[in-house]
Amino acid sequence: MLRRPLGKTGTTVSAIGLGCMGMSEFYGPGNDQQSLETLATALDQGIDFLDTADMYGAGHNEELLGRFLKGRRDRVVLATKFGIVRNPNDPAARRIDNSPQYVRQACDASLQRLGIDTIDLYYVHRRNPSVPVEDTVGAMAELVKAGKVRYLGLSEVAPETLQRAHAVHPITAIQSEYSLWSREPERQMLATCRELGVTFVAYSPLGRAFLTGTVKSAETFAPGDFRRTNPRFQADALQKNLRLVQGLAEFAQKRAVSSGQVALAWLLCKHSAVVPIPGTKRPRYVIENAAAVGIELSAGEIAALDELFDPSAVAGERYAADRMTHLERA
Repeated sequence: MLRRPLGKTGTTVSAIGLGCMGMSEFYGPGNDQQSLETLATALDQGIDFLDTADMYGAGHNEELLGRFLKGRRDRVVLATKFGIVRNPNDPAARRIDNSPQYVRQACDASLQRLGIDTIDLYYVHRRNPSVPVEDTVGAMAELVKAGKVRYLGLSEVAPETLQRAHAVHPITAIQSEYSLWSREPERQMLATCRELGVTFVAYSPLGRAFLTGTVKSAETFAPGDFRRTNPRFQADALQKNLRLVQGLAEFAQKRAVSSGQVALAWLLCKHSAVVPIPGTKRPRYVIENAAAVGIELSAGEIAALDELFDPSAVAGERYAADRMTHLERA
């Protein structure tokens, strides 16, 4: 497994990480035993960068990772997040809390669920603009001084927010959606990360499985799978996007690799400081994803994929309208 620097910390992580969200929620029912096997397979493949959050499964995901980490803590670089607060009486309802008081409360709760003393990378999951980012990061910096957190990160923020935060305490990583069909970070954020020495962590690098070519209709998703209501998987948008995936499949066939592997290789070959964290709850997909590090794409192939997935050709927003309001845009 190739390795990449984690910001300017001196720590390195596997060039491909593992997003654990789907093991607990949002992508149909989970299976804890299968998920634990998937996590073990990831380590066997050299994938040691694991990503979770306190809101995934309302704490279940961190508890699951806590079970896995027993006896393995020193083999894993663990990232978790705070900031999205869910209503236990209405799981779909949520608010964003970035207050210093909540930062400390959330960190202690995550440490308890994970069963560890220190979080390697702690992200602000979503930003509440009513709280100055300087106040939030200042409170997070106190967690670093206390030994509860090693490094700080932000998720789905604008470049200006990153710059303001970095002036308070070094930001190690930015996590945002980035893939062939979600290329907003190319506008400015990637350049800002390079300037500051910040690692960019790309979530949903396989387009919520769409770029694997296995999705033909939203009707095939299990009840409760949030893609059933995701704009890019609906009606006319889906048909337009399927044409792009067909082009990707033809490209992959010529290279005798899978569409998903091409999508990951595009990120890895295009950027030296981007770490994709594809999510899965099945061991076989971890093995397939890990093999993408061995695929080399030429500058011409990268350009061809750029052209195929020109942002203007992608139909639909990344999230439903109420969730889009939680994202900062450049």
